[in-house]
Amino acid sequence: MTLKDNYRIELRAAIRQLTDRCLYAASKWAGEQLVGIEHDPAKFTPANTRFQRGSSSIRRRFRTTDVISTPIAGVSYVSTPIMEEDEIVDGDFYLLAKSYFDCREYRRAAHALRDQGGKKSVFLRCYALYLAGEKRKEEELMELEGPLGKSDVVNRELASIERELSTIRKNGTIDPFGLYLYGLVLKEKGNGNLACTVLVESVNSYPWNWNAWLELQSLCTTVDILNSLSLNNHWMKEFFLANAYQELRMHKESLSKYDYLHGIFGFSNYIQAQIAKVQYSLREFDLVEGIFEDLLRNDPYRVEDMDMYSNVLYAKECSSGLSYLAHRVFMTDKYRPESCCIIGNYYSLKGLHEKAVLYFRRALKLDRNYLSAWTLMGHEFIEMKNTPAAVDAYRHAVDINPSDYRAWYGLGQAYEMMGMPFYALHYFRKSVFLQPNDSRLWIAMAHCYQTDQLNMIDEAKKCYKRAADCNDRESIALNALAKLYAEEGRIEEAVYYYKKDLERMEDEEREGPNMVETLFFLAKYFREQKKFEEAEVYCTRLMDYAGPEKERAKSLLRGIRMEQTGAPFMDFEHFPP
Repeated sequence: MTLKDNYRIELRAAIRQLTDRCLYAASKWAGEQLVGIEHDPAKFTPANTRFQRGSSSIRRRFRTTDVISTPIAGVSYVSTPIMEEDEIVDGDFYLLAKSYFDCREYRRAAHALRDQGGKKSVFLRCYALYLAGEKRKEEELMELEGPLGKSDVVNRELASIERELSTIRKNGTIDPFGLYLYGLVLKEKGNGNLACTVLVESVNSYPWNWNAWLELQSLCTTVDILNSLSLNNHWMKEFFLANAYQELRMHKESLSKYDYLHGIFGFSNYIQAQIAKVQYSLREFDLVEGIFEDLLRNDPYRVEDMDMYSNVLYAKECSSGLSYLAHRVFMTDKYRPESCCIIGNYYSLKGLHEKAVLYFRRALKLDRNYLSAWTLMGHEFIEMKNTPAAVDAYRHAVDINPSDYRAWYGLGQAYEMMGMPFYALHYFRKSVFLQPNDSRLWIAMAHCYQTDQLNMIDEAKKCYKRAADCNDRESIALNALAKLYAEEGRIEEAVYYYKKDLERMEDEEREGPNMVETLFFLAKYFREQKKFEEAEVYCTRLMDYAGPEKERAKSLLRGIRMEQTGAPFMDFEHFPP
């Protein structure tokens, strides 16, 4: 039996166990990985290929080596026994409670299991109470503060669940699912250290519960915390590390893990989407667009992660593609936060900012902790010049995720608009710390340093240099550096950066005001240096432009030629008629 066959056996058992405990998100994740495992070519039949058809282009794109069924660098994974169930103990009551749970009657489900002592029953009863408390918390939030307001409302069931689970953990009768729920409750109550310990116990004893891994990952806010975890070397750990590296902005390490996993789970839509997320963080938009196109061909009714695809289409100003995507998700499931964000992005690209805000608000009514909606709504308020509302939206975003560099950047923009550069600089520094490879953040910080209140030109130049090193897609940094050096009278440095900017514009085949400005500066410089041949080259290029640029170029060229012949130069255009 191969390693892949073992993975299939484990995942099939996990799907049944997770579904039986109503952990549907984890069960769905396990199911996607199960059908994502590449089959042995000898056993590959048409029946096996139905779901996997369409992923080959992604596989070819990211699979750098043929990975056979051996762990990384020959490391052997531990074998975790599959749990035995205790269905006989209280099976009939459990089935009734599960039916209530599936109908979202959580308190009724908990009541049905009040006298049952099996581990499954204890878990489902506590889990039902937890979700009943969450449901009531959302209702109170709506009643007290409205869907977008702040409130101190808490889940009132947490204390009783914590007491019960703590007791059975001390007695040694808790199962891995109970440990997962206990860790979740501890995290909600702010006891992060103990939550981390309990969640590690959970994933070590039952590694197939992806929900537990995600909760553990949310507690790993630094590399030191991640490295301190005592995790068994199960193959599920590779998925966890890949995701944790991604959240910690260790993009190279994350891609390396996903590259390995893609060799085994070659048809996993989850892995493809995660690779797209990493490439999105690296601003490789063309690559991300290709991945999402393949994902939609393979899974046409997918809504998860499609809001990121809409961000890419928005950044590329692809109105037709964004319109098609918005229509697609609207017809699939219009009452999903992702769908609302995609439609909001579409209206934003069309310049209909009020409508965009309406859809971002709808997304937040569906999920008040939906990070993208808060950030994107802040961007819309910036466009509408409503800075107080923008600041409020961005603050909600950083409350949900302090590592969201876009929200910190938005706060910087808002305070810069309000004429408060010291505050703006503080927020720009936070954003650039979280995303040091984004040239836009460095440029924003440079603009802040150039304001009259700060006037820190040397610091601005350092920021522009960092932006130029970070693949400045907007081509702002080199031109700004050249101007700053020219204003200081440091002409040689200005010429150096103007030349670099010109080379870049030529490589990208760009035209525009910066090209004209650069050509004029270089032509005048080389004329003053008596390097007439080089000056003529730049003047000749300026002759291709229409309007006043062409006339200025003619005048400059005549002056150059007269200087070459030794005759005094007279600019007849400046004589009155």
